[in-house]
Amino acid sequence: MTDSMINVLVLCTGNSARSVLGEALINHLGGGRWRAFSAGSNPTGKVNPLSLEVLAEKGLPAEGYRSKSWGEFALPDAPKMDLVITVCDNAAGEVCPIWPGHPSKVHMGFPDPAAAEGSHEERLAEFRKVYSMIEAKVRRLIELGPERAGEA
Repeated sequence: MTDSMINVLVLCTGNSARSVLGEALINHLGGGRWRAFSAGSNPTGKVNPLSLEVLAEKGLPAEGYRSKSWGEFALPDAPKMDLVITVCDNAAGEVCPIWPGHPSKVHMGFPDPAAAEGSHEERLAEFRKVYSMIEAKVRRLIELGPERAGEA
């Protein structure tokens, strides 16, 4: 599996913050060998603007993301996933679709930055904090490889 493209689906409930940040980080740090997608069990319909602001601030692409249902990735013509990662506790506890190819599954819980309150700067600070947490886990995941994802 390590010589070919490694497809990863990052799941959350709303697909507006954590899962989008995870998708962006895996694609950025994956060295062209990892390809990530994100989705939600109950998508909000839009990506949180603070997610995009943090991505742009970190020099990662901030365009092309959309909040979408995880059902898109359970369809027969969807990309075959090697790994499915849940990044919020709600999505981890939900009954997921059956993924084509029966990928490995791992949970990496992070606080929801979209729940932060306060000024724009205070909320942005929470997004930056969660971004850093996700980045650390993604770096470890890529270092270990998909076979040892549960150790990340």
